[in-house]
Amino acid sequence: MSSMMPILVLGGARSGKSAFAEQLLRESNVERTYLATATAGDDEMKARIAHHRLARCEKWHTIEEPLAIVEALRRETGKGHAVLVDCLTLWLSNLFMDARNVELEIEQLALFLQEAPRNIVLVSNEIGLGLVPETKLGRDFRDAQGRLNQRIAAAVPRVVFVAAGLPLYLKGSA
Repeated sequence: MSSMMPILVLGGARSGKSAFAEQLLRESNVERTYLATATAGDDEMKARIAHHRLARCEKWHTIEEPLAIVEALRRETGKGHAVLVDCLTLWLSNLFMDARNVELEIEQLALFLQEAPRNIVLVSNEIGLGLVPETKLGRDFRDAQGRLNQRIAAAVPRVVFVAAGLPLYLKGSA
């Protein structure tokens, strides 16, 4: 674990990316923080969040932070914790909904990650492999997600794409 470096884990919906990311930190001998970016906007999302909480073992400290993830990462890694951010796609959605400067927020995260301590795992969705969204907002979000993934992938030394629960190392090695 001490040789682990910041890593981006990409994948589609239900690809196994979160389970893979959790496994990367599971054997850690350091405190683990689960930085959850989801907000419970409806009953279905509340149920998803509850399911994820139950699926994690008690050895995870969970912080729910929909927007200020750089500050939360700085605080938790400053304590020596390994941190899992799940997920950047929901964070991006929260930035859109809060009318934040998306490009600035992405750049701040990327700059932090370039100098960040080891043991940060970030999960993000690869949404650009499907149909072109029907609405301008959908296309704008898809494009922003692609730029987010590219910028974070450039900032970290390891990138893994997960499909059907299987990891494919795009940058760095296992």
